[in-house]
Amino acid sequence: MTRDTKSPHILISDREPGLPYSKGLMASQVMVTGLSPVRAYQVAEEIERRLLALGGRSATSETLDRLTLEVLEELAGERYAKNYLRWREVEALEVPLVVLIGGTTGVGKSTIATQLAARLGIVRVVASDAVREVMRAMFSRELMPALHASSFEAGAALREPPGRDAAIVGFREQTSAVAVGLQALVERAAIEGTDIILEGAHIVPGFLNEEAWKDRVLAVPVVITVEDEEVHRSHFVARWTDHEGRPAARYLEGFENIRRIQRFIKSQALSHGVPVVPNYDFDLTLAAVIDLVMERAMEHATRAGSAVRAAEGGGR
Repeated sequence: MTRDTKSPHILISDREPGLPYSKGLMASQVMVTGLSPVRAYQVAEEIERRLLALGGRSATSETLDRLTLEVLEELAGERYAKNYLRWREVEALEVPLVVLIGGTTGVGKSTIATQLAARLGIVRVVASDAVREVMRAMFSRELMPALHASSFEAGAALREPPGRDAAIVGFREQTSAVAVGLQALVERAAIEGTDIILEGAHIVPGFLNEEAWKDRVLAVPVVITVEDEEVHRSHFVARWTDHEGRPAARYLEGFENIRRIQRFIKSQALSHGVPVVPNYDFDLTLAAVIDLVMERAMEHATRAGSAVRAAEGGGR
């Protein structure tokens, strides 16, 4: 016996041009709350079931939003329902979202950035190493030697390596150079009104001039760490196993410098008030970053609303 699994279409009546409800689209929307794809699809299915139970062939956006909040709170919990409300505030913002994910080599920044982009529907993700590669093509090794080495090997590339903590001195010099390119990317996002995620070791608090695009973007900086040294070391072993031929031995040889750079980046974050999120568990770390984005969005919306009210009051 063949079972017909097709459900009748439910039109969202106040959305042009009367688009039908889509479980896939709804699942992607509720993933911004921090839910896993599987849980998000379960929520989307339950929303569809309740829409069908209403008995009509159409529903308004208001009804859809109400059901979404009800189902999220019942199946996932109050935290996820609140995050959904917060994301609606983010969508209503008039400035682009710029997420800045920093951290030393091997802490999971690129994986977090990729998954965060998928959850938030952001199509632009740029690694700071890609910026360094472009700058390497523009400046010769003789002109800017620090650009022509990995972040944890930049100290050895200096013309006159300092006697004390060459790894940090070289890393600072490289980061200062790459920050010029990163600054330009944020400026472009501000001008175009485009959301973007920047991730990489060179995204260090204190090296970007945030005043240059203050109030023109919603900037959310965060630093990812791996506090346990052996867990951190194991990331490189796993990377070597998963990607045959990748020079993991070089990372392990430079591991002490990588850890030293983590301590420096973390100290910069703490001194500049940037949140530090330890990456013990990927799902929890991703959820923490999503929560941070939502909190910053709500703070921005509150400030913007206060400014508007103040302007209206002053105009009376």
